[in-house]
Amino acid sequence: QVQLVESGGGLAQPGGSLRLSCTASGFTLDCYAIGWFRQAPGKEREGISSISSRSGNTYYTPSVKGRFTISRDNARDTVYLQMNSLKPEDTAVYYCAADPRGRASLFPSRYDYWGQGTQVTVSS
Repeated sequence: QVQLVESGGGLAQPGGSLRLSCTASGFTLDCYAIGWFRQAPGKEREGISSISSRSGNTYYTPSVKGRFTISRDNARDTVYLQMNSLKPEDTAVYYCAADPRGRASLFPSRYDYWGQGTQVTVSS
């Protein structure tokens, strides 16, 4: 059974940091591109970062570039999203997703497998 599980969400203060993890089970993560997405109440799901399977190319949406860093540890079948300098507008449910075609993308429609999401709240 293919499964993705996100963890690491929670409450952070503005300017603080969190590290999200996306762990795969039922398949080997190194053959998949992984994307991180978020969805705030009343808003559409937004692609924020992605990493390709082989080259490790990374992409970021402008609102998080320079603050968030995506990385992968294929030995642990895990992809991370390090989030620094958090802002209240980063508050959302964060999802990871996997694309077996291996190409990084910020478009949700490209991804076949999704995790259940983890809540990130940035508030003082």
